Amino acid sequence: MEERRKSERFPVSLKLEISSLFKQDNVRMDNVNEPIEVINVSKTGIGFKSRGELPLDYYFNACIQLGGPLSRLYTVVKIIRREEHEDYIIYGCEFVG
Repeated sequence: MEERRKSERFPVSLKLEISSLFKQDNVRMDNVNEPIEVINVSKTGIGFKSRGELPLDYYFNACIQLGGPLSRLYTVVKIIRREEHEDYIIYGCEFVG
């Protein structure tokens, strides 16, 4: 995949679950319940891998805990690219809100 990141990414290991996705024109996908593993994070976005197929240009709400219980980042994340592998798919996302 061509490197298009604006900021350096740092490796992390976090487990999250996406419960719903949405688009700006009020299109929603509920009950997605897709587990994801965040593999890197930067000041502009995150990368994660998942076994499920998620659509590009959809958004989801995320809460990323960065340390202690008071160090949380609540953000809206947009899925902007995907790279398929044999057993999983790697997604690239940007923070948008």
